[in-house]
Amino acid sequence: MFHDRHQAARQLAEQLKPWQGKNPLILAIPRGAVPMGRVIADLLDGELDVVLVRKLRAPRQPELAIGSINESGWVYLADFAALYGGSPDYLETEKNTQMATIRQRRAQYTPIRPAINPAGRIVIVVDDGLATGATMIAALQSLRPCQPAKLICAVPVAPPDTLASVAALADRVVCLETPAHFSAVGQFYRHFEQVEDAEVIKILKGGES
Repeated sequence: MFHDRHQAARQLAEQLKPWQGKNPLILAIPRGAVPMGRVIADLLDGELDVVLVRKLRAPRQPELAIGSINESGWVYLADFAALYGGSPDYLETEKNTQMATIRQRRAQYTPIRPAINPAGRIVIVVDDGLATGATMIAALQSLRPCQPAKLICAVPVAPPDTLASVAALADRVVCLETPAHFSAVGQFYRHFEQVEDAEVIKILKGGES
């Protein structure tokens, strides 16, 4: 469906053109969406930063998100979390683990400046795709209290039910494809390499992805 993240980002930017030149704040969810955020920010004459959220992993199934946590510590839990072993004790440990990662990434990614204030800005939250939508939900929840002028979710691909749950939290959702048969985000990219911390840091410092 998409050659790589860069192609997906260029297609998203086309759909986001109404906000071109209005100094939008592009907030990418690390790590995969950061190269996409750079492309979109450049094409829209916007500003790039990250919004730090982490999925809460199911026990013994680390790829399955049973919830998510954002930088403020707010937690979203899927209604099926307990079915996959998300006991209170396990979740407390997992929350602490993911918050430690969030703090480490903030120190790595923006060591000499705070996060860019989204208040009063057109904010476009970008990810490379949604599966359960857990991390996007946490991202949007963390940003709404900051009172952005408009809060937009922008993704290349997501299943319809996930998109519906996310849409309730955003002023606008831009999604290029909503396939009915969905197992993982990576299945919709020919090239879906892992993005490393070093690349994220380079991009946020102003380097090309």
